[in-house]
Amino acid sequence: MQTASKKVINGWAMYDWANSAYNLVITSTIFPAYYVGITAAAHSGEKSYVNFFGRRFINTALQDYALAIVFLVVSFSSPILSSIADYKRNKKNWLKGFCYLGAAACMTLFFFTKDNIEFGIIAFAMAAWGFWSSLVFYNSYLPDIAAPEDQDRISAKGFALGYIGSVLLQMICFVIILKPTWFGLGDADKTIGARLSFFLTGLWWIGFAQITFRRLPETSSTERKAKKHILINGFHELSLVWSQLKHMPSLGRFLFSFFLYSMGVQTVMLVAAGFGKKEIFPDPKDEPKLLITIIIIQLVAMVGAWAMSRLSKRIGNWWVITIAVIIWIGVCVGGYLVKTQTTFYILAAIVGLVMGGIQSMSRSTYSKLMPETQDTTSFFSFYDVTEKIALVIGIFIFGFVEEQSGSMRNSIFALGGFFIASIIALLYTKPAYEKRMAELTKKF
Repeated sequence: MQTASKKVINGWAMYDWANSAYNLVITSTIFPAYYVGITAAAHSGEKSYVNFFGRRFINTALQDYALAIVFLVVSFSSPILSSIADYKRNKKNWLKGFCYLGAAACMTLFFFTKDNIEFGIIAFAMAAWGFWSSLVFYNSYLPDIAAPEDQDRISAKGFALGYIGSVLLQMICFVIILKPTWFGLGDADKTIGARLSFFLTGLWWIGFAQITFRRLPETSSTERKAKKHILINGFHELSLVWSQLKHMPSLGRFLFSFFLYSMGVQTVMLVAAGFGKKEIFPDPKDEPKLLITIIIIQLVAMVGAWAMSRLSKRIGNWWVITIAVIIWIGVCVGGYLVKTQTTFYILAAIVGLVMGGIQSMSRSTYSKLMPETQDTTSFFSFYDVTEKIALVIGIFIFGFVEEQSGSMRNSIFALGGFFIASIIALLYTKPAYEKRMAELTKKF
């Protein structure tokens, strides 16, 4: 196949620009800091608890459990939705629907205060559901619009645009939080800047996503017969993908490696801001330093995604991913040991370097190793289900270890085990991967 026009490619990549604002503002920076701040214990050194429908949780553990439930829901719902999208050939409509759900939930977080914890956690979970479910359909467009030889570059372009866009909005929000009087907000309510940032995130997401919706091609309107009932066909399709993996050792082994390191990568990214706020920047006066640090991570990640894409052309995707995983092991050890703000900055820069690159390389490597098929949504649904189940396990273990041990440092250290296991799996993957890439090189 030929790569689509520049207009289509840019339109596809703009969804990263649009939705990455959620990932930065809500997942990584302002919301975690805001949530930890409004739920912090009255006295320094005490554990911070919140009540959620009558049950008491450590504040950050509750957030982790909420995300784990979201990922579990996405794991089970995406096969059903992918089945419907494949059958009706309308995956753009599902992409739109989850975009609007997630963005609307972000906007409602404007009304989240310490007096309505249940409302805030539910809105936070709905935003996460919209974001992660939309990615199922967004990612499935990559093999539809890009030839195999261009997928690394285009995947990295999406991540790079995402980092640029999200940092731009983050900086706007940062100014609003620090200088609310510049915008006529007054400074009596110290939370208004953060809450307005949540609203702007949803607005940004919906607004820029319109470029994507206008430029992405409509899938064929010709319906195909479902092999099973439409509501269970997605699981049937996953079983077919699973059966095909037995005859595609390169793809099957890569997915197993991806499953293992995703438990750690995605979990660290989701909890980094909460960790920084609790362990390194507990003083509210230091909060701007934490936000600036996360912005720097995004800028470094943009460079990292580009650099790893370039490096993959020289040494191959397998080596790039393996090197990144080794660095992630060091990150986990560093997270357990870090004590000062200076060492946290260094650790954050390292996280940024490998954060975007390993995501971009994983997505494009999977796309390359896929067989030629019209049912790209089913294959990417399998990819997303794999990632989400890994996230359910990773984020739940992180929250559980914190509740049992009372320290997020122990949780970070525990994630290192997943990375070590993934290194072993990647070594097992290497022969099959090299054989498959040699076949693709001859073909193209």
